[in-house]
Amino acid sequence: MGRGDSSKHIPVLLNEVLEYMDLKGKECVVDGTINGGGHSYEIARRLSKEGTLIGIDVDASALAISRERLAGLPPKVILINGNFREMDTLVRSQGIEGVDRVLLDLGWSSNQFENPERGFSFLHDGPLSMTLSLDKGSYPFTAWNVVNEWSEDSLTEIIRSYGEERFARRIARAIVRAREEGGIERTTELAEIIAAAIPQRFHRKGIHPATRTFQAIRIAVNDELGALRDGLEAAFSLLNSGGRLLVISFHSLEDRIVKRFMRARASQGQGRLLTKKPIRASEEEKGKNPPSRSALLRVIERSFEYDEEKAQ
Repeated sequence: MGRGDSSKHIPVLLNEVLEYMDLKGKECVVDGTINGGGHSYEIARRLSKEGTLIGIDVDASALAISRERLAGLPPKVILINGNFREMDTLVRSQGIEGVDRVLLDLGWSSNQFENPERGFSFLHDGPLSMTLSLDKGSYPFTAWNVVNEWSEDSLTEIIRSYGEERFARRIARAIVRAREEGGIERTTELAEIIAAAIPQRFHRKGIHPATRTFQAIRIAVNDELGALRDGLEAAFSLLNSGGRLLVISFHSLEDRIVKRFMRARASQGQGRLLTKKPIRASEEEKGKNPPSRSALLRVIERSFEYDEEKAQ
């Protein structure tokens, strides 16, 4: 998982990430979703004074946590408030044309979900927001707009596509019916509407019935899948010969995009897959850190041969 308070956040697949990073000390490493610096702290400890760590996050509060956590460590540290989908532009604005390693941890931290004012969680009462950046003005719409203004067909489409929810139409219809009686303002209010729309016999133990719908709305608000596609292109374009891109995803929609991107680059001779299948957390890690249960790590290395051909 990623994006949040390092006091609560345990970075997933840390040992595996460090193994595939294979750091010697002088590398330039980009953590495109630095969050509270969980992975980056361990990466920075393995870099020398000749190395560079660039941390990017759209959440300014996460950068503040990382800045404090990384203080005093050996490498040059550059922290940038921005979206990883623009990583190439952000990194090159620092006068850096190429990097050796890029990590994208696509998870979300408990810090964000447990903050009611962010509006991500159905377990905590808060306003319908779900914007990753604190600057809500930079978003074309928030969760409130989706819930209170989008048509039944549009709601059905995102809940089905982004949430992979079988009862998407019933949920969308219930939302539209509820808002006609008065606007839907709070996360817990929305969660109750969703739960009531799903037949009781399909409520799964341990999984809140609103989980998939909240995921879908969050993905739509933050354009997460579009950002991922852009971010993969941006990251790969920055890699030096032999550079590596590591991506940790947490659900099938993300992993499918990552898998197709890396396989396409490999088939075109631009890279070499270092993970034929995604790397999963060990049973020991799953027991200690439950969010790691759904984590999938894929790694690709930029080909030396491809860059040589391009240069000729």
